[in-house]
Amino acid sequence: MNTSTDWFASWFDTDFYHILYKHRDDKEAQAFMSNLVAFLALKKGSKILDLACGKGRHSVFLNSLGYDVVGADLSQNSIEYASQFKNKTLHFIQHDMRDAFNVKYDAILNLFTSFGYFVDDSEDINVLKNIKKGLKNENSIAVIDFINIKKAIKNLVKKETIERDDITFNITRKVENGFIIKNIEVVTKNDTFNYFERVKCLDFDKIKTYLDVVGLKLKTVFGDYDLQDFDEENSNRLLLIISK
Repeated sequence: MNTSTDWFASWFDTDFYHILYKHRDDKEAQAFMSNLVAFLALKKGSKILDLACGKGRHSVFLNSLGYDVVGADLSQNSIEYASQFKNKTLHFIQHDMRDAFNVKYDAILNLFTSFGYFVDDSEDINVLKNIKKGLKNENSIAVIDFINIKKAIKNLVKKETIERDDITFNITRKVENGFIIKNIEVVTKNDTFNYFERVKCLDFDKIKTYLDVVGLKLKTVFGDYDLQDFDEENSNRLLLIISK
């Protein structure tokens, strides 16, 4: 379903994307996953979908905890990389989250702001419809890990330069037409490339209207990876625990 105008289809498939974000903290991610599965009381052997799994860091760790995990991502490069870790209870597939799933899951996790990419609200709502259809039953759980948009806008870093692996990333950010837009100029020794990221300004109330449209129930909301209460002024994240 992806089109040439989908910014994430090109940017997420580049080596530059993975170089820019390679500093991501695996310990933090693993602590978050441990906290989350403990809170959800997911039994060992439960079938989990890591939706928009990237290179599979969450999937691999969840599998090590004893879960049957499928990692799904639009990026072919990411799936090819992640597939080196596959085993009998860990698989990776290339998949557009706007397309329905063929398998039902005990839990579906959409982590690290992998939501709100689309201009048309109907596409974001369609993702939630697919998540609902992909849950086995009323006891199954979905998790959406989004930014706290209010704090993100208030603390927006409008300009910065990052150097990694002899590559310069000149980054500018702005709020425009209901999106936070990050423009990324990539400067190598031989060339310059331009990419961008765009995330919809979805606050808590807006996402709740999406859930109502789809018929998903909001069970709990947290404000960070330590599962502290959500505070719209101060929390870094918006973690939604939802069910059918």
